[in-house]
Amino acid sequence: MTAKQKLELTWIGKEHRPKLEPRILLEDPEKSYHAAHRVTENDCFDNRLIFGDNLLALKALEAEFAGKVKCVFIDPPYNTGSAFTHYDDGLEHSIWLSMMRDRLEIIRKLLSDDGSLWITIDDNEVHYLKIMCDEIFGRANFIASVIWRKNYAPKSSARHFSVDHDYILILAKNAEHWTPNPMPRSEKQDEIYKNPDNDPRGLWRPDNLSARNPYSLGIYSITTPSGRVIEGPPKGHYWSISKEKFFQLDRDNRIWWGKDGNNIPAPKRFLSEVKQGRVPQTYWDYSEVGHTQDAKKEIVALFGDDVFGTPKPENLMKRIVEIATNPGDLILDSFAGSGTTGAVAHKMGRRWIAIELGEHCHTHIIPRLQKVINGEDNGGITQTVNWQGGGGFRYYRLAPSLLEQDKWGNWVINKTYNPAMLAEALCKLEGFTYAPSDTFYWQQGYSTERDFIYITTQNLSHDQLAQLSDEVGTDRTLLVLCMAFRGKADKFPNLTVKKIPKQVLSRCEWGHDDYSLKVENLPKAPVKPGQMELNL
Repeated sequence: MTAKQKLELTWIGKEHRPKLEPRILLEDPEKSYHAAHRVTENDCFDNRLIFGDNLLALKALEAEFAGKVKCVFIDPPYNTGSAFTHYDDGLEHSIWLSMMRDRLEIIRKLLSDDGSLWITIDDNEVHYLKIMCDEIFGRANFIASVIWRKNYAPKSSARHFSVDHDYILILAKNAEHWTPNPMPRSEKQDEIYKNPDNDPRGLWRPDNLSARNPYSLGIYSITTPSGRVIEGPPKGHYWSISKEKFFQLDRDNRIWWGKDGNNIPAPKRFLSEVKQGRVPQTYWDYSEVGHTQDAKKEIVALFGDDVFGTPKPENLMKRIVEIATNPGDLILDSFAGSGTTGAVAHKMGRRWIAIELGEHCHTHIIPRLQKVINGEDNGGITQTVNWQGGGGFRYYRLAPSLLEQDKWGNWVINKTYNPAMLAEALCKLEGFTYAPSDTFYWQQGYSTERDFIYITTQNLSHDQLAQLSDEVGTDRTLLVLCMAFRGKADKFPNLTVKKIPKQVLSRCEWGHDDYSLKVENLPKAPVKPGQMELNL
């Protein structure tokens, strides 16, 4: 009997997955930054800017932030073959899909049950990406594909069509639990509301009384205030309300007959009674959310030069943040680029995590965020949201790999690791929460309230293990990771004793620091016949 077939996207190397090392994050206080004083009670100082490979950084965040991120926005390289200054954006389809798949799988784990993922992408990969996202998130959790018209003028140099838009794919962790916030009403929407009869209830607009839907109570004659008799609704139509309801509205001055009282009656819809928000739509014009030239002008204003090829305007990010989050929610961007997501999230009172490997993390993102915090960034959405400055962020870098090879090719503990770093790293590898106790030296982390971990580079004797066992007691258990030990560890039922690095040697790809979207960083996969195809 053949295995059950399924609809899936296949590509060369799909079955190859990296064994990621869950690195620890090291804060650099000199690069962290905060305002000199509080500006509001809602200022947030615990935002994170992480410098390093974004796949390793996502893995590093997994233990602490799984299920806690409300919104993830990513603007990955589009695989167009263009040569951008800050990204290697010329990957083959299969390589690109493998790299995106590995990141999206962790992103899904980081999202809260009511969280959402937003991906900007163009025609080159959007359809492949959509199918891959269906595999990872489930088709039922695909929300929409937004069209962002990013150009205000056609490109006359285009060979076939002027491509004027990008896509924004929106996926929910669980569509049953995700609810988008309504978009604010526009001035244009409210312009149609007038008050020609000075109704004390305020602005209103006339609505249509008739409809095509059959309604058994919707056929009756109406006499206007001027005395004209309207025999019934227009041919093929019905009044949308009953005669009783109509006269009830008329007595409440909710029917408009025209200035001379001779028009076909129209129900009055008051602005004060209209839903104060609108359902998000899937077409976003540059007149509402900005275009690429707006984004470049914002970058030039900040840095004095157009240093990024594909920045996103702050108004575009503002709309995403408004729909996907509320103040205080956590937003993640693992392709931070010029830092737009962090800047907009900060101005809008959201917590944020931004990840970037390029050196522009230091030359552009940090100065940009410092300006935001100091209240010196007057561009983008600053005036719209009345941003006054405040808050801060903490700068982290990825720790080096826990293991390194000595001159004989043996894997040993990295000599740059101090005892605290070693304890934290092994806690993460073993699934323990790193929490050194001030009371018991052997309590360096816990998995439950009675299960602890102790890490040491010592060679433990039988007597030392016996002393540990006595201190742990019969109602607690302890995982001991040490360089070596003497005696039979199974004599102590409350201890589990393992050697390092042997205990973790097969867990990860040690010493692999760069999983960025570059062909040269990828492991060699065996070449197989066939091309990327959609199999049923």
